[in-house]
Amino acid sequence: MDWQRDSSAASTSAARVPVTGAWREGDPVADRRFVDLGSLRLESGRELPRVRVAYETWGEPNAARDNAVLVLHALTGDAHVVGAAGPGQPTAGWWPELVGPGLAIDTDRWWVIAPNVLGGCQGTTGPASVAPDGAEWGSRFPRLTIRDQVAAQAGLADALGIERFAAVVGGSMGGMHALEWGVGMPERVARVGVLAAPPATSPDQLARNSLQLEAVRLDPRFADGDYYDAESGPWRGLALARRMAMLEYRSGTELDERFGREWQSALDPHTAGGRYAVESYLDFHGNRFTRRFDANSYLVLTEAMNSHDVARGRGALAEAVARVRATTLVLGITSDRYFPLEGQRRLAAALPNGLDGHEPTIVDSPFGHDAFLLDVEAVGAAVTRLLAA
Repeated sequence: MDWQRDSSAASTSAARVPVTGAWREGDPVADRRFVDLGSLRLESGRELPRVRVAYETWGEPNAARDNAVLVLHALTGDAHVVGAAGPGQPTAGWWPELVGPGLAIDTDRWWVIAPNVLGGCQGTTGPASVAPDGAEWGSRFPRLTIRDQVAAQAGLADALGIERFAAVVGGSMGGMHALEWGVGMPERVARVGVLAAPPATSPDQLARNSLQLEAVRLDPRFADGDYYDAESGPWRGLALARRMAMLEYRSGTELDERFGREWQSALDPHTAGGRYAVESYLDFHGNRFTRRFDANSYLVLTEAMNSHDVARGRGALAEAVARVRATTLVLGITSDRYFPLEGQRRLAAALPNGLDGHEPTIVDSPFGHDAFLLDVEAVGAAVTRLLAA
């Protein structure tokens, strides 16, 4: 790819794309609430000062504050689980069919809390946040692990007076967090929902993630992560990383059936300017993504996912998950090529208190990894069973 190509069309696109899609100080707050945690000691030994967590809530706490459900988002999600897009909030809620009155996570019964993850870009401290010296963290932001992010979530729980969650539920990266809650803080959670997440990020997944990371870093506008004062950010690299990720999130079967070999508009892809419909689909998602996300956060969060291994420093997998006291839902998707079903099978086989014994709950869906967001009937039914356990 010729990153230096700078046609007039590319220049026009760059002018429309923000340097970062991060929420910044002074932007409309929307439905966010904030908790300042002070400093946080990381697994690396570094200390991250002035950590702030942005979060949203639905429902109300009961007198004992033991009806709290923690909902944790995937890599490119945020705290906005339910609600419309609007000023300061670029996207609509990502799980509106599961969280709300009378739904699987019934807000007439449960007090739902959803934080933006540490290292994210929608209000929680991350690379686009202002460091103590008054400049954005940028390239200076430390590397994080899944366990560091869970420590920040625990700090939020402490600030809200929650000693024990009725449930912690998450999908993909959020499922990694939920699993760490069950293993690392077993006394603080009664139920755990691990949706479409593995016990460890595999070498195959590490390799695929490395290509996305390199796509961002190779963009000259990335400037080693210090691009916030530039006129244009690394939107090309971030859009390409997102296009690569979409091929992991959706199944080949779905793309075949949805697009076939059709081309976009009237231009035959064998002529100049012509494109296949599936190419246009990936372009759309890549370009839209650059307007709501931050390139540095994409790197930090992907590297945190790479760190995921619930057995790291805890012996074998069975030994690590033997610590779990919670009733645990492990949900896998038949067409998931990002975190294949085999990983959920291994995890469920090792867990002591599985909702379905030593087998995962299996969702047979054509949507691939994204089925935990899209196949709401099947996923909702599984979550309903977990919360009733």
